[in-house]
Amino acid sequence: MAASSANLARFSEIGKKILAIGRNYKSHVKELNNPIPKSPLVFIKPTSAYVFEGQRIRFPPGCNELHHEVELGIVIGKGGTSISEENAMDHVGGYVLALDMTAKDLQDYAKKNGHPWELSKSWDTSCPVSNFIEKDKLPNPSNLDLWLKVNGELKQNGNTTDMIFPIPFLISFLSKSFKLEEGDVLLTGTPSGVGPVNEGDEIQAGLSDIISVKFSVGENK
Repeated sequence: MAASSANLARFSEIGKKILAIGRNYKSHVKELNNPIPKSPLVFIKPTSAYVFEGQRIRFPPGCNELHHEVELGIVIGKGGTSISEENAMDHVGGYVLALDMTAKDLQDYAKKNGHPWELSKSWDTSCPVSNFIEKDKLPNPSNLDLWLKVNGELKQNGNTTDMIFPIPFLISFLSKSFKLEEGDVLLTGTPSGVGPVNEGDEIQAGLSDIISVKFSVGENK
């Protein structure tokens, strides 16, 4: 039986993992000058990466270039494995607006040396999120505006129609390798406009006219 909205509002406490997809917007792939991926690029964040409004984003150790990436997050309401695309949306309990913060200099080093991305993607405070958004508030998650401002200046402005791999496909694909559990969050990628933030900056992000969030960037030590 699907979880109640009251339970899902506590996704950060009951979920066991954050599964994230890289390079899933055509506009972002283009700005990176990368080829269109043939299958989803997957990485994982721990739940200790969550940050909520009122808490600060911090630089990870050794990072001098921190980037913002605004994303739609899918909150799993009903767990499962080997989920079909046809039934995938039945496993969605709701949504969050999320930021996939990226230590760009650490990521570039990892890519150059063939290392995993965890130190550049998965440190504590690397996943700022909004409050839980009930499923019926987003009847068409495949056509939503995503935007992000830094100190009031618009940096990212995209739409989920630009996704390379749509939500049902991602749920099905991930469930073949990972047991999806109630409260888990799937980050679905970011549109173009990714760029740096500095100590003291304020990030504001929004999902159409449904929800917006603000986060400040803490000290770079």
